[in-house]
Amino acid sequence: MDHASGTGRAPAGGDRVSTFARLVRAPNAGPMTLDGTNSYVLRAPGSDAVVVVDPGPSDAAHLAALAGSGRVELVLVTHHHPDHTESLEAFHAMTDAPVRAIDPAFCLAGAPLVDGERIRAAGLEIDVVATPGHTADSVCFSLPGDRLIDGDDDRGTVLTGDTILGRGTTIIADPDGALGPYLDSLDRLSVLGAPVPVGVLPGHGPVLPDLAEICRAYLAHRAERLDQVRAALRELGPDASTAAVTDLVYADTDASVRTAAEASVRAQLAYLRSEV
Repeated sequence: MDHASGTGRAPAGGDRVSTFARLVRAPNAGPMTLDGTNSYVLRAPGSDAVVVVDPGPSDAAHLAALAGSGRVELVLVTHHHPDHTESLEAFHAMTDAPVRAIDPAFCLAGAPLVDGERIRAAGLEIDVVATPGHTADSVCFSLPGDRLIDGDDDRGTVLTGDTILGRGTTIIADPDGALGPYLDSLDRLSVLGAPVPVGVLPGHGPVLPDLAEICRAYLAHRAERLDQVRAALRELGPDASTAAVTDLVYADTDASVRTAAEASVRAQLAYLRSEV
């Protein structure tokens, strides 16, 4: 978890962050959204069509910037949280583009996404990688052959939604999310990011250069947090409440993200207690 460090918006046309992707940041900065939700406009060079990933909150100027980027052929959703999906119906009405997500409840005129599926749209090939954990319906999108601006070569990029953030660490949104699947998802992404560095296009925060490296850092962080929760249970007793464990493990956490801290502790406790 982290805090927002600014409230600026990307320019109307978005910032080009890779060969295939422009970032258009929504104006919804906050403790849980960092600088705002990252919406991405994807297209192959020369294509007149685009794919939009996570149109975000219902902000008229933001949606106009996305819709003005080109003919929207498809809308993809990384997970159901409102800062990524609030505008889906309005944006679908604006563009008539099908909306696809893992959860059928968030699909509009499009079929649910399938793990391992390869999507062909806007001149691109987009691989669907299911990554449950942050939420049950979290999914990442791999762009083979993409290259970060100032990157070394065409090693590919992965749009990670909230599974991996550009700054800080994400929450496990218990009870929808769960720690066991999240750790498995990080392991899967680690493999996807090897043996050469693959760029990360996160749902919040800045672009990152090395998927495998950030997965290793996230896994180490989770291991450290689990050790802290184990220590708290030794001090408080095995049946300690979520609130009591949060008081110890997240003692320095700002009150604005207390609810998120408790969600992560619930997920950690469920994970540890399932091992008993």
